[in-house]
Amino acid sequence: MSGTIDIKAPSSKSVSHRAFICAALAEGVSLVRDALESDDLIRTRRCLSACGATFKSTGDGWEITGIGGRPKGGKEVPADCNVGESGTTCRLLTGVLAAGEGLFRIHGEGRMHDRPIGQLTHSLEGLGPKFLWEGNPGYPPFVIDTAGLSGGDVVVSLDESSQYLSGILLASPLASRRTLVGIGGDKVVSWPYVSLTLMAMADFGVEVVVQALEGSDWVRKQFTEVTAVAPGKLIFGVNPARYKARTYTVEGDWSNASYFLAAGAVGPRPARLRGLRQDSLQGDKAILDILAAMGAVVAWDAEGVTVSPGGASLRGVTVDMGHCPDLVPTVCAVAAQAVGATTIRNVAHLRIKESDRLNACADEVRKVGAEVTTFEDGLTISPRPIERGRAINFCTYNDHRMAMSMSLMELAGLDVRLDSPACVAKSFPGFWDQWKLTR
Repeated sequence: MSGTIDIKAPSSKSVSHRAFICAALAEGVSLVRDALESDDLIRTRRCLSACGATFKSTGDGWEITGIGGRPKGGKEVPADCNVGESGTTCRLLTGVLAAGEGLFRIHGEGRMHDRPIGQLTHSLEGLGPKFLWEGNPGYPPFVIDTAGLSGGDVVVSLDESSQYLSGILLASPLASRRTLVGIGGDKVVSWPYVSLTLMAMADFGVEVVVQALEGSDWVRKQFTEVTAVAPGKLIFGVNPARYKARTYTVEGDWSNASYFLAAGAVGPRPARLRGLRQDSLQGDKAILDILAAMGAVVAWDAEGVTVSPGGASLRGVTVDMGHCPDLVPTVCAVAAQAVGATTIRNVAHLRIKESDRLNACADEVRKVGAEVTTFEDGLTISPRPIERGRAINFCTYNDHRMAMSMSLMELAGLDVRLDSPACVAKSFPGFWDQWKLTR
């Protein structure tokens, strides 16, 4: 097939979660348009519904009647919040439900009960809630026993996930007094997702005052001005407030668009993705910079962005992906089809995703002949010529991003066979229908 692959980008999963949460906490009725429909978003809707919000699907989008304040838990029997395998649902709602009233039980499926959350709950305990661990302390399942958040000073570590900060920020307007949130720990990962949280809060009428330490002075900043963050260098101030109902349209998703943009770089045909914002705050917009550094051609027009193969083979790069970890499997699949080594650093937190994505990427990329070395916070891929026409059985680890990324190996002339192709429903149920357009 010739010509350009032309695809409308799926809606942003990260923005959809945040829009649902803000609308569910608001007073009144909101309309959220173009929200992603996936297993993870179903979990978020069900959890919020269990706490007092109502969701109605209409021809225009999701009509959401908000709680108008604090989430409502059970008095004797906890409100049941099954987050499935959605780490975003678990982390954001742990903060939000801790600001509620009553008992809330958070539990999940798959690897969820092996994914840590203790750094977040430790911070929240200083604001009043109690956490009752059913198994391993610091891991789901657990019950939140809360009368709301007191407000005041709190510090949260972002070594494992920026979603810990997002959860506290989303909850802070529900506290009884002003909350000042600082960043602790040794490093900050996935910072752009915090920007998405601040954007959603602002869009739903809640102001967050951001102050950055410059020399010995704290200087007020617009959150869009903050691009580099270090522990101890940033404070967020949130006054008690009510989220305001509104009509909201979810932008396109750079994470799920990355597979098709990468297809434009490694395949014989350019790929054009419509519906992506050039000024997006999503960290995974970095896929364009990474592909361009590897030699692909990137061009914007009024409706979207096109990625085309460069004149020669793609080349390996060295890249810090701490702010865009969900792109790592995509970049690994591209790196295996490039010339020269690619080194990815600052992604130790990938080991606590739906799978240990660092080892998973290494094991699967080795199947096409590449040499892969892993280290504490990353890996190096040294590609070798790929023998076309072979059938290769790839393991997905029941991880949606592994399944979609390994599909890129088809463009190297391989017969890709996945053990669990249906796992893409977690974030992109329509992926396979769209992927057919790349062939």
